Amino acid sequence: MLLAGFAIRNIRFLSEIVSVNPLWSSTLRNMALTVILVRAGLGLDPKILKTMKGVCLRLSIGPCLTESFSAAIISHYLLGFPWEWGFLVGFVVGAVSPAVVVPSMIMLQEKGYGIQKGIPTLLMAASSLDDILAITGFNVCISLIFSTGSIVHNILSSLRDIVIGVLIGAVLGIFVRYFPNREQDHVHLKRAFLILGLCVSAVLGSNRVGLHAAGGLCTLVLTFMAGMSWASEKVSVQHVIAVAWDVFQPLLFGLVGSEINVSALDTNALGTAVATVILAVSARVCFTFLLMSFAGFNIKEKIFIALAWLPKATVQAVLGPLAFETVRAISATELEHYAMDVMTVAFLAILITAPNGALIIGILGPKVLERHDPRDFKSELMTVLPH
Repeated sequence: MLLAGFAIRNIRFLSEIVSVNPLWSSTLRNMALTVILVRAGLGLDPKILKTMKGVCLRLSIGPCLTESFSAAIISHYLLGFPWEWGFLVGFVVGAVSPAVVVPSMIMLQEKGYGIQKGIPTLLMAASSLDDILAITGFNVCISLIFSTGSIVHNILSSLRDIVIGVLIGAVLGIFVRYFPNREQDHVHLKRAFLILGLCVSAVLGSNRVGLHAAGGLCTLVLTFMAGMSWASEKVSVQHVIAVAWDVFQPLLFGLVGSEINVSALDTNALGTAVATVILAVSARVCFTFLLMSFAGFNIKEKIFIALAWLPKATVQAVLGPLAFETVRAISATELEHYAMDVMTVAFLAILITAPNGALIIGILGPKVLERHDPRDFKSELMTVLPH
């Protein structure tokens, strides 16, 4: 999908007959981000998180922050980014991709690989929290870069956005628990369309009024709280949301690919961008291995978890172009080369890690994880991680 969009932009006769209005492109990418956040919020199970809270929190916070800080330092010295831009690109590449990790883990779980120690469930739960952290960090950084005023004022503004997003999400989440009524026909369809409508409105509306961090957090809180009361009925809603993602996925990646203009790329920046991605990902893998060393896993399982934490796709596809769009909106031409480099790093991170990460999970999982009959485990809640 990325390569298709890239070809449309950079092959002359295709670029002449295919064009998308920048406003439509931005809106569609934000809607795709909303669908991702809805899936992440619905995928969080409070009972599973409570069972695994220690290891899950370490896995979702530690590697993300390590890669983000590593990318910030590397991009500062290799790409010449100011520190605030360095941390911006760090949080862009610091998020793992649930679109790659979750389906791969479901396949392993259905076949019984790693279920005794809860490895697939752990990775699925932590991937959502990892994305929440990366998106929040990105929103704070972009507020610091493009807002006027002191750093303290900008940080307080970001905290204000977070509080507003959580409060509105909690109120709407309670509302969605009771409406529509359970007794209605096709209630799962109505629930799915209602939360999609509310969440898309929250994300686009918050961007419109300048509360950039509020919309995403509102979506996550809303869907998490709603899902808590739906129990087994949540699966039907998730299936509808998955269909919506099938619609937005090619639009998202195609539009991101079409933002990359070969004629505007600096070949030196391209090489350093690849080096930035590889070095930051290497730091993430090593730190993940160290974190899992204190969780009771054997050496093969630690290697698998560290390498399974590679893939990047959805979040990078959405966040990568946002800085460029903001620069273009305020006509800050002096910042365009930084924004273009951020988008290039995000594009390369997807190309390098998504296919390789999926291959590693698919090939390495069955070889290194212990297999047990899934029927021996009544549900994923029976999974107990070693302490």
